[in-house]
Amino acid sequence: MAENPLDHLVDVPALERYVNKHIPGTPGPLEVEKHIAGFSNETFFVSRGAERWVLRRPPRGPLLPTAHDVEREHRFLAALYGRARVPKPLAYCEDTSVIGAPFYLMERTEGTVIRTEIPAAYNTPEGRRRINEEQIDALVELHAVDWQAAGLEGRGNDYIARQLKRWSSQWQLTRPRTRDLAGLDQLTTWLYDHVPPEMPATVVHGDYKLDNVMFDSNEPKLLAIFDWEMATIGDPLADLGYFINGLIPDAVPPGFEDRPVLRSPMMDLPGWLTPEELAARYEAKSGRSMKSLLFYRVLARYKLIVILEGLYMHYIEGSAANPGAKDFEWRVPMMVASAQQLIHREGN
Repeated sequence: MAENPLDHLVDVPALERYVNKHIPGTPGPLEVEKHIAGFSNETFFVSRGAERWVLRRPPRGPLLPTAHDVEREHRFLAALYGRARVPKPLAYCEDTSVIGAPFYLMERTEGTVIRTEIPAAYNTPEGRRRINEEQIDALVELHAVDWQAAGLEGRGNDYIARQLKRWSSQWQLTRPRTRDLAGLDQLTTWLYDHVPPEMPATVVHGDYKLDNVMFDSNEPKLLAIFDWEMATIGDPLADLGYFINGLIPDAVPPGFEDRPVLRSPMMDLPGWLTPEELAARYEAKSGRSMKSLLFYRVLARYKLIVILEGLYMHYIEGSAANPGAKDFEWRVPMMVASAQQLIHREGN
């Protein structure tokens, strides 16, 4: 008999008791379905009659410090709901005796997460342009939130220094459990040598990309931003650099010519904004300079490299729920080489 992924991740009867006690509405049985997409926190669709929610919890196995932080996700959702495009959070449970880990529930937003296909209603050059514009506009809105008035706390200052320390330290924790990555130490040095003056602090999502937002299925309107586990208070251009990286095709680094293209064919269709157009729209709407954008793009790649190497660690230790994590064996070294290419191509 095939193993049910719910068996080790969600105790459905215990969750049902919790929901019927803490979530308003008519008590009743729950239906729980695992959402397969994604490599980080585990996501489940939960329903009670006509009510539809999403549950998020950490993966199984030993976790690195600061990774898979569902409490952080819930805290930012609660502060930002009504101020930015986020789903409504319902409850956070830190009691690990309920399902074996802390978790939170939020309302399920109905729409489309664009991964490999664009809704037919706006799969046109104009529609694709509007997708990008909506992404930039939603990001500008997020960065305009008065985070202190929203009840969020954070140091804000020295964000870049703290990010470099966090991700370089996490790499040193991961390294003994995976492997050495050629070129990653050189990227670390380059980043420390090119730290720009920081922008005034804002909310930073930390993982802003096309498949972490939901669009209306009938028009190119961005409805909600998801996956807040890396949210913080810091430099807004960190989000922009990360976002632009996810939309730009990388030249294949030497030694990886036989590997699959890491890009959806839909991104080769006409209409998408260029990196320069994305940056210009953000600059015009936010008033922030793009002078140091290369640094933020390299920092974003470095951060993603360390995150994915951590997920590869879960795979080789047998605790990764998504079998696609096996591909990080070669994808991560390829990303290191691509980051080096970016510096050589666009650096002064």
